[in-house]
Amino acid sequence: MTLETKELQYYKSLVSKLPLLKKEIAKVIIGQEEAIDEIIISLLAGGHCLLEGVPGLAKTLMVKTISEALEMQFKRIQFTPDLMPGDIVGTEILEEDHETGKKFFKFSKGPIFANIVLADEINRTPPKTQAALLEAMQEYKVTYAGTNYDLPKPFLIIATQNPIEQAGTYPLPEAQLDRFLLYIKLGYPSEAEELQVLKSTTGSGKPTLSAVMSDKDILDLQKLTRQVHISDELIEEVNRIVRSTRPDTTSSAFVKEWCDWGAGPRAGQALVLCAKARAVLNERFAVIPEDIHTLAYPILRHRISLNFRAEAEGIAPDDVIKAMLSGK
Repeated sequence: MTLETKELQYYKSLVSKLPLLKKEIAKVIIGQEEAIDEIIISLLAGGHCLLEGVPGLAKTLMVKTISEALEMQFKRIQFTPDLMPGDIVGTEILEEDHETGKKFFKFSKGPIFANIVLADEINRTPPKTQAALLEAMQEYKVTYAGTNYDLPKPFLIIATQNPIEQAGTYPLPEAQLDRFLLYIKLGYPSEAEELQVLKSTTGSGKPTLSAVMSDKDILDLQKLTRQVHISDELIEEVNRIVRSTRPDTTSSAFVKEWCDWGAGPRAGQALVLCAKARAVLNERFAVIPEDIHTLAYPILRHRISLNFRAEAEGIAPDDVIKAMLSGK
């Protein structure tokens, strides 16, 4: 990466704000550092993420807190079985010009017109409504009645889903899953973290958040992310990892035994971009192997299809990724 001295100093000042951002988020969210890192990585890489966790793990609070610390517009959409596409993207309403008396249609923007959009329990709504997110996620715009409406930048969709209570839900189709840059899984807090949650959230005190970064800061960091250096050897490693998830091109016996099909080229692009974003988050301007191997899990776990035998034996995508990375 070649940057002028003045430009480099500016970027270094921006990157130095990222630890402050995490510190500000930690005022409200106790633990879950890995998930918070991955959401920030998704934002720096310019992608979207799917957040999965059982109820009560503060998924909604986490996303709202991040948006407040970033001084960005935040909108939450609660997905339900009766939600319609127009409830997300917006609709036309009939208005009247009081001076002329003429009536006209005006587009009323939906909640998707925000910097950070929380699509809460996305698997609770039918595919028709889920598909309303596809164009926005991929094109960063909404088309209504033949007119394009650009979405604000930066733009991040964080969709949540509940891994339990699957009755009456609509699993996301593979095409839409692939458009999520990261598939983040939230686990239960440790005993010490849970004790701290009980102490800090049941009193009268409420932490006050300060905005650490602006939307312009994030846009500039997104530009920086793409300039981060990654060696040809590491790009070849990314290519090898992605191709190793495919039963017909892999040397992994574990993949051949348990997988129906593997990740496509988009996974490789995501892995390179997210590795660069992780380098920026860790105040580096070059990718190291740890960036790639750490992010292989959230990038590949939703792009690998297991066969019926794997599901019957309790084999999870993370088991496949772990075995593949270890050369099994």
